[in-house]
Amino acid sequence: MPVIHTHVSVKTTKEQRDELKQVYGQAITALPGKSEGWLMCPFEDDMPIYRSGTDDTPAAYIEVNAYGTSPAPRRAWEEMTAQIMPALERILGIPQDRVYIRYTVTPDWGWNGMNF
Repeated sequence: MPVIHTHVSVKTTKEQRDELKQVYGQAITALPGKSEGWLMCPFEDDMPIYRSGTDDTPAAYIEVNAYGTSPAPRRAWEEMTAQIMPALERILGIPQDRVYIRYTVTPDWGWNGMNF
C-alpha cells in the first residue's frame, strides 16, 4: 500500500501526470514487496513552493509513504530517488536541487473499512 504524493509549483497536464505515474510505478518496485498494483498517486500542482527563500524557480516536494513493519533498506530509497528526480526534471522542468523527497514507512494503514 504505497502512496507517492506529488506537490509541484508548476501546472501539469494529464499526459505529464500519466508519465510520472509510470515512473513511480517502476520506482516503487525498489521497495521489497511493493508494486504498482497497490500504488496510489495523488498530484497537487501550481502550488507556491519556496526553496532557499525563493519561489522564482520550479520546485517539488514528494512524499513516499508505505505500509510495513520494518524500515526499508536504504538502497531502495536511493534507487527511488535516482528514478524520481531525473523524471521530474525531464517531464516538468524542475531542477533536481529544487526537489525534496520524504520517505516513510508505517505499521498503521487503513484500507477497505479496516486497518492492517
